[in-house]
Amino acid sequence: MLTLNVYNRQGDTVGTVDVDPEEFGGTINKQLMHDVVIMHLANQRAGTHSTLRRGEVAGSTKKLFRQKGTGNARVGTRRTNKRKGGGTAKGPKPRDYEYHHPKKVVRAATRMAILSKFQDNEALVLDELSLPEVKTKQVAALLKALKLSDTTCLIGTADYDTNLHKSARNINTVKVLPAKELNAYTVLRQKRLVLTRAALDVLRKSGKKKAEAKA
Repeated sequence: MLTLNVYNRQGDTVGTVDVDPEEFGGTINKQLMHDVVIMHLANQRAGTHSTLRRGEVAGSTKKLFRQKGTGNARVGTRRTNKRKGGGTAKGPKPRDYEYHHPKKVVRAATRMAILSKFQDNEALVLDELSLPEVKTKQVAALLKALKLSDTTCLIGTADYDTNLHKSARNINTVKVLPAKELNAYTVLRQKRLVLTRAALDVLRKSGKKKAEAKA
């Protein structure tokens, strides 16, 4: 069992919570997490790069001079990739980089990423986190109290919190997501993981169902 400290918004420890590693996959498969992260990165690529081939650049298709008798090396048209202003040989063209692993693999990688944060002491649990109004200053004060001002962090909530999301979006080192939208890439990309107790319960409930199904 892993024991995690629970903090309040002032940065004080108000209790602990025990987490069973089996709820988050039990073991960590680095290769699986790597494959899923690469998938997320590939799916973000626009794929709009484009170069002109020799048949697409402007210029005559006439041979510049005859093959023999001039004393020069033989040449073709102005469009060849060997001449300045010619086409590009085997250059990139627009393409779709998107691909997907099976859903079970992606979910398993997400659980492993969260477990890795727990094991590396890069995660902490908040007793509660709700803002009555949109105030970036309150989020900044929370990060300062938790000593997270100088690092990137991901805040996971049970549900989508409009006030918290709007309050944190002006801080470029902070990302806020509901628990159901966490994935391996977003968890591993940020140095620290901050979960509300409610968000942790959502993740553990999902993990228990997976563990029971596996058993």
